[in-house]
Amino acid sequence: MALYNLQNHKLVTIKEESFKLEKEIQIITEKNLEYVFGLKFVKSELALHNLRFDTLAFDAENKSFVIIEYKRDKNFSVIDQGYAYLSLMLNNKADFILEYNESANTNLKRDDVDWSQSRVIFVSPVFSKYQQQAINFRDLPIELWEITKYQNDLIQYDRLKSPETSESINKISKSSETVERVTEEVRVYTEDDYLKTADEEIVDLYEELKNQILSLDNKIEIVPKKKYIAFKASSNFIDVLPQKGKIKCWLNMPKGELNDPYGISRDVSGIGHWGNGDYEFSISSSSEFINLMPLIKQSYEKNK
Repeated sequence: MALYNLQNHKLVTIKEESFKLEKEIQIITEKNLEYVFGLKFVKSELALHNLRFDTLAFDAENKSFVIIEYKRDKNFSVIDQGYAYLSLMLNNKADFILEYNESANTNLKRDDVDWSQSRVIFVSPVFSKYQQQAINFRDLPIELWEITKYQNDLIQYDRLKSPETSESINKISKSSETVERVTEEVRVYTEDDYLKTADEEIVDLYEELKNQILSLDNKIEIVPKKKYIAFKASSNFIDVLPQKGKIKCWLNMPKGELNDPYGISRDVSGIGHWGNGDYEFSISSSSEFINLMPLIKQSYEKNK
C-alpha cells in the first residue's frame, strides 16, 4: 500500500526503507509492545531447552503469555515453529511464571494464568504466500504481523488475517503430535462459540448489532475472547456477550466520562464484571439501537 505526503496540494510518495537487522525490528516492537499489541513486556532472548524466544510478553486482558518472534527471511514454517514454542511453554509453565515474577516483581501463580489463551506472534517485513496460507484456520493460536519502515521514521504494523470461512486446525491436528498436544490445551475462540447455542432471535440481533458497530469504521476488528466478543479499534471499545433473551455489553469508558442522557447504562465500576470499562447495558431488541449507538460511538472515539 503506497503512502503519500501532501506538499502544496501535490502527493509525494513516501518511500519504503529496509530493516538492516532483525534486532532493529525487535527493539522497536519491544519498546512499543503496549501501544501496538496491548501487551506487557517480560523478557528478551529467553532461552529454554535449546530454544530461544525473541520476546516474552504477557496479555493482562486474557491473563496469558505471548511469545513474539521477529524474521527478515521467509524460509521458516510458522506452523511448525509456532506450535513448537507453544508446546515448550505448556510443558514448562513454572519457568514462564518465574520469568514474569522476576520481571514484574510480583507473585503470579500458575492458576492465575489462562494457558488456553497462549499464542505466538511472528513479526516480519514480509511473509511468503505459503506462510500466509498456513494460517488459514479460524482457531490458530498464531498471528502474522507485517512491519513496514518508511522514510522519515514512519512505521506501520499490519496483521494478516485468515479468511472468515477457514476451517479448524483440529482437522489436521492428528498429522502432528505437537499440534495435537497443543490443541488439547490451547483454545482460540470464534463468534460461532457464542452463537451456536443462542436463540435464533439473539443470533439475528447480534448480527444487526455487529453491522451497526462495523459501520463506524471499516478497520474495526472483531476479537472473540474467552468470556466475550471484543470489538476493537486501537483497543477494545465494546465487549459483548450473547445470552438467553438478550445481549450484554460493556463499554470501555471510565466512570464519569459517558454521556448517557437516558440512563441506559449501569455503573459497574465497583463490582466484578466481565468486559472492559465501567459501564454495562443489555440489548433485547433492535429498536434500542437508536439510543444505544450514541453511547457506543463515544467509546469508539475514546479508544480509536
